[in-house]
Amino acid sequence: MTQWSDYDVMVIGGGHAGIEAASAAARMGRATLLLTQSLDTLGALSCNPAIGGIGKGHLVREIDALGGLMGTIADAAAIQGRLLNRRKGPAVRATRIQADRLTYRSVTHTAIFGQPNLQLFQDEAEALRVENGACRGVITRGGRVLRGKTVILTAGTFLAGRVHIGEKSYPAGRASDPAAARLAEHIRDLGLNMGRLKTGTPPRLDARTVQFDRLEAQKGESPLPRFGRFRPAPPPLRQVACHIAHTNPKTHEIIRDGIPCSPMYTGAIEGPGPRYCPSIEDKVVRFAHRDAHQIFLEPEGLDSMEIYPNGISTSLPLDVQIRAVQSIAGLEEARITRPGYAIEYDFLDPRSLHPWLEVRAVPGLFMAGQVNGTTGYEEAAAQGLIAGVNAALRCAESEPWYPMRHEAYTGVMLDDLVTTGLTEPYRMFTSRAEHRLGLREDNADLRLTPTARTLGLIDESRWAAFESFREDLEAERAYIHATRIYPNALSETEEDALGGTLRSPQSIAELMRRPSLGYRELVAIAGDDRRPPESVIEQLEVEARYAGYLERERAEAGRLRRYADVVIPQECDYEAIDGLSNEVRQRLIQQRPHTVGQASRLPGVTPAAVSLLLVHLRRRGWLRFPRTQEGEPG
Repeated sequence: MTQWSDYDVMVIGGGHAGIEAASAAARMGRATLLLTQSLDTLGALSCNPAIGGIGKGHLVREIDALGGLMGTIADAAAIQGRLLNRRKGPAVRATRIQADRLTYRSVTHTAIFGQPNLQLFQDEAEALRVENGACRGVITRGGRVLRGKTVILTAGTFLAGRVHIGEKSYPAGRASDPAAARLAEHIRDLGLNMGRLKTGTPPRLDARTVQFDRLEAQKGESPLPRFGRFRPAPPPLRQVACHIAHTNPKTHEIIRDGIPCSPMYTGAIEGPGPRYCPSIEDKVVRFAHRDAHQIFLEPEGLDSMEIYPNGISTSLPLDVQIRAVQSIAGLEEARITRPGYAIEYDFLDPRSLHPWLEVRAVPGLFMAGQVNGTTGYEEAAAQGLIAGVNAALRCAESEPWYPMRHEAYTGVMLDDLVTTGLTEPYRMFTSRAEHRLGLREDNADLRLTPTARTLGLIDESRWAAFESFREDLEAERAYIHATRIYPNALSETEEDALGGTLRSPQSIAELMRRPSLGYRELVAIAGDDRRPPESVIEQLEVEARYAGYLERERAEAGRLRRYADVVIPQECDYEAIDGLSNEVRQRLIQQRPHTVGQASRLPGVTPAAVSLLLVHLRRRGWLRFPRTQEGEPG
C-alpha cells in the first residue's frame, strides 16, 4: 500500500473494537487503515484494568479461537489470574485476568504496528463519504479525503460524549480526550436512529495512602489461567494481590446527602446507565436495605501508584467522592488521584444493523462496540472482529459470516442486539445463552477455529497446534467409546473404584459420566497405558460430564423451536405466572411479545422462564399451534 492509496477497509477508532476490526481485516489480506485521534492511546484500558469474567471470559476465548488479539494481549499483561466459578460446572467457569495497563498498551502497539496490510494514521474523522447511498470513505479534520470500499465506525463513547462530575460537565470522549462532536452531528444528519446512553468510572486512589493491612487480600491462582490454548505461554510478570473493602452506613449517608448534586438525579444525564454495573449512588438508592457493598481494590499495574476501586463508579461531586472514600475502613487516609465521572454519549439503535453489523440503510458502513449500545471491552472486541471479517468479505463480494446463537456467545450477543434492541447498555451474561452448556470456554477453539482457518484469520503455526490437539482428541474419543470394561474382569479394588459391581459391560465413555471417575482411573482399569496431553484429558472429562445434560439441552431447544410460533394473547397476565423473576416479568410486560419465539429472544428471558410461560398458556387453554399448509401442528 502507498500512503494514500484507496483502502479496502477503513476503521475509525483505536479502542478494543477498532483494534480487533483492523487486525481481522488485515489478516484476511485486505488493505486496511486504522484512523484514530491518538496513536498513544491504542490499547488503553479506559476503565478497569482487567479482561474477562463471567460471560465476558467466554467472549475473549471466542475472540482468541478466531485469531483475535485480546486474549493474547491479556495473557502477556497478566499480573493476576483467576478462574471464576471454579466450584460450579465448566459451562459457567470463566477466566479473568488482572492486567498491567502499560504492558497491555505496549503489547497492543507491537501487535498492531507489526500487522501486515495495516496502516495507521492519527487524525480525527469528521464525516463519512457517502456516494449513491453507500459509504465510500472518510473526511478528516485535516481536510484529507480518504477513499475506501468499506468503513467500520468504532467510536466508543466519543460520539457527542459528555463527562459529568457533580453539577459540572464538559464535552469529552473520556477524561482528557476530546469528543467526536462533528462526526456525531454528521451521523445524525444521515438519518440513522441514534440515542443516548451513559456509563461511568470510579475515582482512582493513591496506593501509598491505602492501609492494605486492614483489608482482605485476594490472591490469584497458580498456575496462572490463560486465554490462549494453542499459543506459547508469554514470559510471566510478577503476580500481585487485589484487596477487598466494604462501604458502610456512614458511606451510604454521605452518598445520600450528595445525591441532590448527582447528575443522574438532577436530570443532567438523559441516557440510561448499565443496570448490572450501577454507580454507587444508584446502588445506595436501589438497595436501601443493604448496609454494605463490596469494593475490589485492583492495582493499575506493577509500576503504578494508582488503585482502581471496582464497585464505586460515581458522578458525585469531587468533595463528596473524597468524603465517601475516606469513610471506608482502610481508606481513611486515601487520596483521590483522578475523580470518578459519568459519561453520556450517542449510540446507534442496533436494530438498524444486519447481524453481521453492517448498517442496513448505508451499505458499506459497519459499526462495532459501544456505539452499538454495549458496555465492556470484551463485548466491543467481539463485535469489532465480526465487523472486520465482514467488511473484508464485502470487499471480496463474498457472503457475510457471523456465528449463530447455538454456535457462540458472540452469536447470542449479535442476535440480541439486532433482534430486540436495548433499553440500557448491553452486557453479556451466561444466562443469556439458551445453549450455554455447549458454549463453554474449554471448547471455543473446537467450535470456531475451523471457521477461522477458512476465513484466513489464523496462521499456519496456530492451525498446526490446533490440528494436533484435535487429532489426539478424536483418537481418544474413539478409544473411550470402543473400549468396554467387563464386570467379570474386575478385582475388588477396581469395583470399589467404580463405586460398586457393574451389572453389564460399559464403555469408558459411559463410565466417565460418573462424577467420581476420570480418564486415567478408567484407562488403568481397562489395562491400558495411554498418555495423551493433559488438555485432551480435560476436554474428554468435561464432555463426558456434560453428555447427558447436552442431550437434554438439545431436546429442550427442539421443544422450544416447536413452540416458537405459538401466539401469546395480548391479555396474557404476566403477573400471574408463578416463578418468573422480577426482571423477566418486567421485560415481558414492557415488550408484550407476539409469539413464544419472540419472548424467548428477549434479553434476560431464559429457557426456564419460557417453560413457565408455556405452562401458563397451557393452563389457560391458549397453547394452540399454528397450522402448516398440510394442516398439521407447526
